[in-house]
Amino acid sequence: MAEETRHPFLHGLSKHRGSPPTVIVIFGASGDLTARKLIPAIYNLGFDGLLPTDFHLIGFGRKPIPNAKFRKIAEGAIEEFSRRKLSKEVWARLAPRTTYMDGGYDDKKAFVELAKTIKELEKKTGQELQTLFYISTPPNVFAPIIKNLGASGLASRYLGKPHQSRVIIEKPFGRDLATAQALNKELTTVFAEDQVFRIDHYLGKETVQDLLVQRFANSIFEPIWNRNFIDHVQITVAEQVGVESRAGYYEQSGALRDMIQNHTMQLLALTAMEPPVSMDAESMRDEKVKVLKAIQPLKLDGPDPDFARAQYGDGVIDGKPVHGYLNEKDVAPQSGTETFAALRLSINNWRWQGVPFYLRSGKHMARRVSEIAIRFKQPPGNLFGASSGFQLASNTLAFQIQPDEGLSLILNAKIPGLETRTQPVKMNFKYATTFGSNTPEAYERLVLDAMIGDGTLFIRGDETERSWQLCTPLLEHWAKQGREGMDTYASGSWGPKAADKLLAGNGHTWREP
Repeated sequence: MAEETRHPFLHGLSKHRGSPPTVIVIFGASGDLTARKLIPAIYNLGFDGLLPTDFHLIGFGRKPIPNAKFRKIAEGAIEEFSRRKLSKEVWARLAPRTTYMDGGYDDKKAFVELAKTIKELEKKTGQELQTLFYISTPPNVFAPIIKNLGASGLASRYLGKPHQSRVIIEKPFGRDLATAQALNKELTTVFAEDQVFRIDHYLGKETVQDLLVQRFANSIFEPIWNRNFIDHVQITVAEQVGVESRAGYYEQSGALRDMIQNHTMQLLALTAMEPPVSMDAESMRDEKVKVLKAIQPLKLDGPDPDFARAQYGDGVIDGKPVHGYLNEKDVAPQSGTETFAALRLSINNWRWQGVPFYLRSGKHMARRVSEIAIRFKQPPGNLFGASSGFQLASNTLAFQIQPDEGLSLILNAKIPGLETRTQPVKMNFKYATTFGSNTPEAYERLVLDAMIGDGTLFIRGDETERSWQLCTPLLEHWAKQGREGMDTYASGSWGPKAADKLLAGNGHTWREP
């Protein structure tokens, strides 16, 4: 097959759902996320012919960088981080359309200059361009960027048209309910809600999207997805790495803010929501908000609270000794920041009444894994009960989100032989085995969806506020406690004993994926 055929972008063709001519402006263009994720995602969309014919990329940052150097940096990022090798033919098409501007995020003149640059591109191409602003900066400059996008008129370009300006904003979306509400107010003063795309890259992962297909496209699962058949649900987002060089950031964040309030809560919403009336963005997000509203407030006091928190101590990871969190550089000696958090949640609706949802996330754990595990109730009767000497396991459906994307189902089977003996067995489906290992990265799907205005896999303003409404009382409780009640766990383990206690009262135990 000729090289030209393999790279439709070389012909200026688009195979997608009609993305209009677009210019993407990345604020924070010299940052780590841009190099590791955004530029490789844009390159791979170009490789697959999914960028519009007239596509332009403008990097915007405070650091002065000549265009030629920025292109070289972008090329290096593709070589290092892209899931595909650099194609010189594809990059030769993208590189001339990749430029850089420097300016202060609080400098209105820099944004006026950006508006002029985009107008010049429109004159050059002879058509109107959709502008997609990607805010990939520290959260302390979110507000001035949003304000200047409004003051310069960039936010209101072609408002109401299919190619109106749009903005993607990275997490953290606030630090608590009050700051999330304030940021939403800043955004909606300048942008309409349908212009705003709050990104959570977990929603772009293949297995997360497959969760909806498994739930609503398979008759063997849909009728039993409720309290009559499901015993409990466990959602785990575990990291093997520690805080590494990010201790300064992490001291202001912690596991609850960093992972549970956003990623893990989104996984819960997709697992527990009612069937939407259609696949459009508002129908999907309406159902997620409904189920988040049905979650009961956390019990914070008493002998059996609905949470556990801890910091990792010394331990062993991959055969190498590692030190505890309090010995990390830039961590306060009396730090009250949790590196592990677990919650026990109750959803007060017909479908989930009485079914506990357990969420946990931590650093320096036994292995890197993100999964949703649905554990079903034992069948009635005792034909094959434990009292009869049979080895049985609860049927468990597990969605492996990372690192090995796939699906597994634990069943009980008869061991071959003259006697009736049983053994738990696992049925596995792996994306890499069935579809190949070179599946699109989450950011590719999300950037593409934002270009066409599809907000299905993005978070709506009321959705993030409801999530913060659930987590903020716990954050305030911990702030009052300081280090009081802080547990520890060995690095390389699955977490503290306090997390086991969350499940023990219901006769449950954590999975070790």
